[in-house]
Amino acid sequence: MGQKAHPIGNRLGIIKGWDSNWFGGNHYADKLVEDEKIRKYLSARINKGGVSKVVIERTLKRITVTIHTARPGIVIGKGGAEVDKIKEELKKLTKKEVQINIFEIKRPELDAQLVAEGIAKQLEARISFRRAMKTTIASTMRMGAEGIKVMTSGRLGGAEMARSEQYKEGRIPLHTFRADIDYALSEALTTYGKIGVKVWICKGEVYGKRDLSPNIGGTSSASGKGGRPEGATAGFGGRDGGRGGNERGGDRRGGGNDRNKGGNNRGGGNRPGGPGGQGGSRPGGGNRPGGPGKR
Repeated sequence: MGQKAHPIGNRLGIIKGWDSNWFGGNHYADKLVEDEKIRKYLSARINKGGVSKVVIERTLKRITVTIHTARPGIVIGKGGAEVDKIKEELKKLTKKEVQINIFEIKRPELDAQLVAEGIAKQLEARISFRRAMKTTIASTMRMGAEGIKVMTSGRLGGAEMARSEQYKEGRIPLHTFRADIDYALSEALTTYGKIGVKVWICKGEVYGKRDLSPNIGGTSSASGKGGRPEGATAGFGGRDGGRGGNERGGDRRGGGNDRNKGGNNRGGGNRPGGPGGQGGSRPGGGNRPGGPGKR
């Protein structure tokens, strides 16, 4: 049996903060159940709002709910009407004063929950699971992630036997605590059963002490792609190209003279397609001193 630690739970207190921020005291269990009710209710209530996570903070009489979403317009509604409705509904649910904050996710391609839900929705729309996974990986890497791993499990493609398939790109160092790895699990409810989608996204490494307050680090700025330093490909290509150009240029110049010499000796310059002919056909080749020779 695999005994794998949850990548976010594994990093709590090191580079990740908690999604529920309060002191439990004697009523810890009640508050925990209430948090779960709030999260379930919001995920069902705003199922098209692109909700990534819900952070809950408590004081003595007030619950502050921060909704991290990629589509704040849908959650807020026209003139804030939708938020007010949700606020009233949560008041009824918890029987406490509720304040709602909206936190916009600027780059949804780098949020594991949103990426997993996106793949799940594509599977429900009967798109090939391989295509859904590969296009998602490409778009996430394009946005500057250091690495991504996507795994789908279940009756893939409607097969009789359930199996799991995974694709990855870049680096996902699960054992490195300072690596900022976002993980999420989502389920696609297809006609032939549930298909699970797991996503791991590495956004770089965190150096120094990080602020673990819940709404910080949710959208950490991703560093350049792993493997090579940023702009390295251009540098490498330029150097190779320059070197190759010099070599070729040197060879051509030298070769041109040799060919011309050969042309003087053998009259190769006048032969169609011969060494001298090639030298002559290059720009300026025929005009070099000792050009196409004559017998």
